Amino acid sequence: MTVRVGVIGAGWIGHEHIRRLTHTVTGARVTAVTDIDAARAEEAAAPVGARVYASGAELIASDDVDAVLVTSWGPTHAEHVLTAIAAGKPVFCEKPLATTAEDCVRIVEAETAHGRRLVQVGFMRRYDAGYRQMRQVIASGGIGEPLIVHCAHRNPTVPESYTSAMAALDTAVHEVDVLRWLLDDEIVSTQVLTPRATSKRFAHLKDPQIMLFETAKGVRIDLEVFVNCQYGYDIQCEAVGEEGLVRLPDPATVGVRTAGRHSTEVLTDWVSRFRDAFDTEFREWIAGIAAGDEPTGPSSWDGYAATVITAATVEALESGRVVATDLKPRPAFYGGAA
Repeated sequence: MTVRVGVIGAGWIGHEHIRRLTHTVTGARVTAVTDIDAARAEEAAAPVGARVYASGAELIASDDVDAVLVTSWGPTHAEHVLTAIAAGKPVFCEKPLATTAEDCVRIVEAETAHGRRLVQVGFMRRYDAGYRQMRQVIASGGIGEPLIVHCAHRNPTVPESYTSAMAALDTAVHEVDVLRWLLDDEIVSTQVLTPRATSKRFAHLKDPQIMLFETAKGVRIDLEVFVNCQYGYDIQCEAVGEEGLVRLPDPATVGVRTAGRHSTEVLTDWVSRFRDAFDTEFREWIAGIAAGDEPTGPSSWDGYAATVITAATVEALESGRVVATDLKPRPAFYGGAA
């Protein structure tokens, strides 16, 4: 079976996923594209022979679309995901699932009422080989019960449009999701500390930030978000347990010895760091649809949790307080208590 995919949003990430579905993932074909900018939609659709639609609703309703990929502007995500659920079509939504907790709840309720999982949220780190190995070690008891997790998320630079709140909403959101998954635990409180600011930042930006999370089981997580570190794109994660620790490996690079120095390359962007994870994410999504299975990746509930926790983290940054996340109880539909 070839899964016919309609893409809503033809910006950079939309173009990248169209390329991935066309040239990297087998069993998929992009048949439809729409964007608020009609010219941009035409530009994305033409190379793959896709039809351009005037709106997301028209694309979702098309008989030429088996599954929907949402890569549009964040505030439009909820509308498109809800329309896909109403049409009974699988939908992959790049993060965020929605920009408000209320819209996330609407999606959760609509999917629950449908009675079958249709939604997957684009948290690609769950598909990274290193993170998957870490989860296997933790789940198997290889380090005993987890106690502490140390993380860092560093970017070389960010544009002037990047705000202090985006450190949680756009950057730390990936750690929020992958840590909930790694630990099989829920984040119940959040706090943000602001150390001495780097002189390399724009004046309006609080950078770096140290985010402190606590889980329901009492695990303490510290996350350094430093988006003007200058030297590269650097993702670190180390879980400390009662009997050992497990550390996320750095990407494999050759070691060079020359002129009295031993050096290895540091990647400079997230695209290079997580390219394989993106590819695996879409291969598994397409294979599941072709087999008639429900998606097994990040769910609507995971999207809801990420939106609530990052919003609480922004509140913690602005207030200086420890903020409870106040997540609703997980429904049994998503693996919660009956």
